[in-house]
Amino acid sequence: MLNRLPSRHRRAAFVFIGVAWLLLASTRILAEEDWQQQVRTAVDQHQIPAALAVVDHRLADAPDDMEARAWRGRLFGWTGRWHEAETEYYLVLDKFPNDEDVLVGLADVLLWQQKYSEALVVLETARNAAPQNSEILVRRARVLSLLQRTAEARAQFQTVLAHDPTNRAAINGLANLKGVPRYELRIGEEADFFNYTDNAQVETVTLAAHWNDKWTTGIGVSPYHLFGENAVKIWAGAAYRFHQNNWVRVLGAGANPQDVVPEREVLVEYGHGFRFSNPWFKGLESSYQEHSLWYRGAQVVALNATDIFYLPKEWTWTLSVTGARTQFPSGESDWVPSGSTKVGFPLYRKLSGNALFAVGAENFAQVDQIGRLSARTYGGGLRYRFAETQDVTGFVARQAREHGQNQTSLGLSYGIRF
Repeated sequence: MLNRLPSRHRRAAFVFIGVAWLLLASTRILAEEDWQQQVRTAVDQHQIPAALAVVDHRLADAPDDMEARAWRGRLFGWTGRWHEAETEYYLVLDKFPNDEDVLVGLADVLLWQQKYSEALVVLETARNAAPQNSEILVRRARVLSLLQRTAEARAQFQTVLAHDPTNRAAINGLANLKGVPRYELRIGEEADFFNYTDNAQVETVTLAAHWNDKWTTGIGVSPYHLFGENAVKIWAGAAYRFHQNNWVRVLGAGANPQDVVPEREVLVEYGHGFRFSNPWFKGLESSYQEHSLWYRGAQVVALNATDIFYLPKEWTWTLSVTGARTQFPSGESDWVPSGSTKVGFPLYRKLSGNALFAVGAENFAQVDQIGRLSARTYGGGLRYRFAETQDVTGFVARQAREHGQNQTSLGLSYGIRF
């Protein structure tokens, strides 16, 4: 049809069509850049739901946009929606199997789920695609370390440093391989001062062993000098951390026959950790405990729920609520609630502190804390790390009870890791 027009009109038509095509292409490019900029801005402002809404809108218009799917995978991964993140990443890799950013993102999601072997397979593919990418190589070394393949991890860190001697991640990773402590020995002393009875004290020695990233065991012994009696309690426990930041812990304890501390104890705990991507909460550990204690004159079953919030700048906030049922020989039983809150905070370099407030009985390891007890406790502590593997911890607490009774507690402990 254009051939029927005069030559000058044909030239004008071709120019018009070319300009229109360029404008359309420019508009499309600007639209694509616009949604990506919106996503980056939302992420920079920690507005992950807003970023995800932009990505979803983009995919509604362009379902085959692999860049948008990669962004959806990142956002899902950052918010703990790991299975959905894997799905998005694999969709992208089906079309672009050597995309380094997507491979790294998928490896991170697998690592967060503690799927270390699968993460290593993905990182091997990424390494083959980009043999000199130090970010990929450092991640691979970390996964090898988690798989207890220490020699390979050390060699990988050294390879990175051979090409980039100032790589801080590789320097730190290699240092951690050299000095990861497996055992922790702690020795402590606590003194309790009462206004209605003789003073008391307890010494404690504990040894914990971190066998790998899953298993931890511990043993301890505590001699008590309380209310004119002497007691010795020995305990042992084990904790197992499994898929997706879950853990279980069991503990058993026994003591010689006496009237001041439980003669038998059994504790079972289940916990789960969460990650958050917002400016206020970095993470949360939530746990539930069932603690049974048998005294000569009573039996206590304590049900406890504890949440530890990890806040910015190394602050923590702990909330704990306990319901305890005490069964006496006469057949009488009673439920008593109690609760506590504690804030931990950094002070100066190697020094950190905490402040505590509790209501009700919060220590069922001693006979004076069972039954119906109305009390308020205020306290705080300090921890100083004077070496990478050594620290000193101290605390002071004041408990005001009903009937004008009060108790002041002081404690000090020393810990060394080796």
